[in-house]
Amino acid sequence: MEPGPPVEMDRKIHIVQGEYHVSDESNVMLSTLLGSCVAACIRDPIAGVGGMNHFLLPGADDSEGVRYGVQAMELLMNSLFSRGARRERMEAKLFGGARLQAGLTDVGAENAAFAERFLRSEGIRYLGGSLRGDQARRIQFWPVSGRARQALLARNEEAVFAAERVRREAPKPDTGGDLELF
Repeated sequence: MEPGPPVEMDRKIHIVQGEYHVSDESNVMLSTLLGSCVAACIRDPIAGVGGMNHFLLPGADDSEGVRYGVQAMELLMNSLFSRGARRERMEAKLFGGARLQAGLTDVGAENAAFAERFLRSEGIRYLGGSLRGDQARRIQFWPVSGRARQALLARNEEAVFAAERVRREAPKPDTGGDLELF
């Protein structure tokens, strides 16, 4: 018996708060964990390219960059354009925006509303997804095929908040144990 063609395994790329990634490789799977944050999964099926972002707040004129939806969406869109995507062919799925703690400002609903408005104003076809609610989610997205999978997480808020705070930053300088109060 002759061996068949090699099986291509998915290459998983995890997106954390404030990040985005674009790919035109069919074996790439993007993943993220979301609570009140939102992830936009956008692709151009003709160009065979897509990507995902993960943002914390809807928008701000701040130096925090892609933690905010305005910057995160623009960076994702520009990266897609640079790979041959065209606005009129783009399609999107949105996930996240949960309300994990009652009594506080519903940042998740604000994030969800922002993402929906952004797609409408940019003329991008919204295919659905899963926004709002009261549970965190694990999202997997294959940017070339547009396939998306969601798993709702148990209602363990602290684990979700910890996962959302994970960010890849440059190491902070050692202050030798100094303490600063403000």
